[in-house]
Amino acid sequence: MTNKELAEKIDITEANLSILCSGKAKAVRFSTLEKICEVLECDVGDILKYVDENGEEKNL
Repeated sequence: MTNKELAEKIDITEANLSILCSGKAKAVRFSTLEKICEVLECDVGDILKYVDENGEEKNL
C-alpha cells in the first residue's frame, strides 16, 4: 500500500502521514492511531517504538 492510499483510508493528508512516518510528529491522535492499525491490521506496538533522550530504542 502506498502512503497516498493509506492517507486516504485513514483520512489525513499525505504531508501529515509523512510527518508521522518520519518520527517528527510531536503527537498523534488516538483516533488516527486506531485507524492506522485497523487499515494495516496490526497492533500499536507493531508501529510504535520508544526512543530515549540518547536516541536508544527501548522495549516497552
